[in-house]
Amino acid sequence: MAIGSAFRSYKNTADVLKQAKRSYLDFNATAPLREQARAAALAAFECVGNPSSIHAEGRAARAIVEEARAAVAALAGVSPRGVVFTASGTEAANLVLTPAISTAHGAPPPARLIVSAGEHVCISKGHRFAPGLVEVAPLRGDGRVDLDALAAMLRRGGRAMLALQGANNETGIVQPVAEAAALAHAAGGLVVCDAVQLAGRMSCKASELGADFLILSAHKLGGPKGVGALVAASPEIAVAEPLLRGGGQERGARAGTENVAGIAGFGAAARAALAEMADEARRLGRLRDRLGAQISSVAPDAVVFGATVERLPNTLCFAIPGIRAETLVIALDLAGIAVSSGAACSSGKVARSPVLEAMRIEPDIAAGAIRLSLGWSSGEAEVAHFGEALAGIVFRTARGRVAA
Repeated sequence: MAIGSAFRSYKNTADVLKQAKRSYLDFNATAPLREQARAAALAAFECVGNPSSIHAEGRAARAIVEEARAAVAALAGVSPRGVVFTASGTEAANLVLTPAISTAHGAPPPARLIVSAGEHVCISKGHRFAPGLVEVAPLRGDGRVDLDALAAMLRRGGRAMLALQGANNETGIVQPVAEAAALAHAAGGLVVCDAVQLAGRMSCKASELGADFLILSAHKLGGPKGVGALVAASPEIAVAEPLLRGGGQERGARAGTENVAGIAGFGAAARAALAEMADEARRLGRLRDRLGAQISSVAPDAVVFGATVERLPNTLCFAIPGIRAETLVIALDLAGIAVSSGAACSSGKVARSPVLEAMRIEPDIAAGAIRLSLGWSSGEAEVAHFGEALAGIVFRTARGRVAA
């Protein structure tokens, strides 16, 4: 498709969506751009300088980058020197998950990698360890990592790097990162926490999580797509072999001229998310519980995954027996509601979720898993819209079964 045709197609689709009654319930895939982030990015586009240049224009661009770096550092509770900007959370994962880590006090680099069975694919596949040096820590039936099994794994073999997400992108289940980190550090290991879903919804401060590194992504908290960050709790711990080599930007950790506008938007979104986080967690938790009540009222046999453990306040993952995920996603989309049947990175094909498989969910139930995720622009109208649409879909499905 030619560029002009592609743009016209995009514009026509965008116009249709604006005119239609649409409810967006897929924040864990990507959040709508916050107005603060939009304003910051647009202002940065007007800055002509290269952040590496020493003239006035270059210094102005550098100031934008460093202001954003400070905002992201505040969100993670670290020094700005610990923040390395990347093009995505995926790139940050590929950058840090490597034996080539320069550790403080001359400690040896990690000899192996342990990942939980519920990790995002950018963690489970986005590493630079040889296949034989990667181990998978199992999940319990409630979706949390099995700490007893993890402790046993840490006692075996050489020094380990542990990769454990802060919260699962599909189920919203919050992992016991601090407890797992204590086990890993007691065994002399390093801890990497994928905090992409945690950021802006719950605290993602490295000191509270006990993580040596955090992975963040701007577009999950209302910033632009195409910018992320690798955050080190201590600047003394660094990646010795960067993925991208060149001009030495980001203190040698990531070469290439910085995405000034994207980084500016990231910083603005981080500031807004941090300022609103406590109030938003309470507000979104109430909306999530309303969604859960609506599901139970029209489908009493519905299964909510992770209902017995702590979850993100914005996330609800459920299945209605007898209704497949692809059927419900399409029906809701036709009703004007955007939801997901799993990680957006796996869209285009509906397959059984590895996360639900690791939780030992029955295949027939897992095949119907739907994720609802809320965010800064969500409100009562979207919740009511979903409830009305779901009731109609369940009614039509039941009527169709009786007729058959």
